[in-house]
Amino acid sequence: MLKEIIIALQSYFKAHRFIRKHRLWKWIIIPGIIYALLFVVSMYFFGKSASYVIELLSIKTGLKAWVDQLKNSFVGFLFAIGGVMLWIILLLMYFSWFKYIWLIVGSPIFGYLSEKTESIIEEKEYPFSFRQLMKDISRGIKLSLRNALWQTVYAISILIVSFIPVVGWVTPMLALFLECYYYGFSMLDYSCERQKLSPAQSMEFIGKHKGLAIGNGLVFYLMHTVIIVGWVLAPAYAVIAATLSLYPQKEK
Repeated sequence: MLKEIIIALQSYFKAHRFIRKHRLWKWIIIPGIIYALLFVVSMYFFGKSASYVIELLSIKTGLKAWVDQLKNSFVGFLFAIGGVMLWIILLLMYFSWFKYIWLIVGSPIFGYLSEKTESIIEEKEYPFSFRQLMKDISRGIKLSLRNALWQTVYAISILIVSFIPVVGWVTPMLALFLECYYYGFSMLDYSCERQKLSPAQSMEFIGKHKGLAIGNGLVFYLMHTVIIVGWVLAPAYAVIAATLSLYPQKEK
């Protein structure tokens, strides 16, 4: 799996060279700006609500009152660390829901970019088909809803574990890898669909290549640390990188 994660990381550098060489910027910038604006708005509302949710949970469960009564600095430290861990998990959950909305809205663009990338590599034009476009959108929506359901189930389980002292400290890392996997999964599926794999076959194939999905999602989220520029470039780079990382698998 580590080898596949490295391949996925390298594919982003290949994607950058590919975009520059074939002048795909018009398909990168405009959707990227829309995504960046939606991202800023969603994170604003998250910032407003997350602290309130954590405070409400600590009061309703009686944890805050219990910690205050103990007057133990070490327990207070654990409680503070737990609050930070919970905030990170909530951030990932919130970002996850935002991600699925964007995957549904952006599915026509993602599908086109993946197809365009492969057509350039193979020097073969794929004729435009409105029927195929609708089929791709329908598949994207169904897959996003399915993944959103399962990821929410796993995320709630991780959230519960996060309340356990010390053990809960590792939960943000678990949540991050889960988030990376499901985003990368969505990017890889565009290529799987073009190879006529059914949703079930796509799940099986990507399940055998988890490293490609995790690596793709990991760089996507790392790009968000580069303010504005990273937000604009991340979505399109992810789908092109996913297509490039899967192409060697197609040739086998």
